[in-house]
Amino acid sequence: MDELKALSRTAMTFAPRTARGLALPSLLFFTDPARVPDPEAVAESLPRGAGVVFRAFGAADAVARGLSLRAIADRCGLVLLAGADEALARSIGADGLHLPQRTRETASLLRARQPDWLITIAAHDREAVMAASALGADALVVSPVFESNSPSAGTPLGVEGLSALVSATDTPVYALGGIRAATVEGLKNTGIVGLAAVEAFLS
Repeated sequence: MDELKALSRTAMTFAPRTARGLALPSLLFFTDPARVPDPEAVAESLPRGAGVVFRAFGAADAVARGLSLRAIADRCGLVLLAGADEALARSIGADGLHLPQRTRETASLLRARQPDWLITIAAHDREAVMAASALGADALVVSPVFESNSPSAGTPLGVEGLSALVSATDTPVYALGGIRAATVEGLKNTGIVGLAAVEAFLS
């Protein structure tokens, strides 16, 4: 809870942004079944207005778990996005979809089918930031900012690298990767719209 409180305090310093008629969350919790086995408990602890990105990774119970998170989101005032799976997002009544960098080109067709959805896209370098912005993403999730426990994380961008990417686009940017109370202080003046994390909300 202390970690969550610290992240929440920092998140409150970011300028609010809206998209598709929704206030963009200043905190985004990314689920991960291997690293966070009880995402419902984490979602229950988030402050009102935060967001959850439900990544099912093809799990057999994806719809049931997604509907459970939808119920929590409705009760607690959270924004719920599904990760990468449009059919799952429809099934659970998600507010939108988060696309990995490798599938960003599907954003245009997705927008045509789901004009009211929030669409966020992962980006790991300047080229990806510019491409995702051109595709009309509502927000970008840039990573890794710091050293991360994610097995797919690349070389950390650092605060200066993140700031440079934020400055390169008008699209709102979230910082992901190694986001902790001990690392977020330097992010306050980078221009990001919010903080994204997996394990930090467990502490």
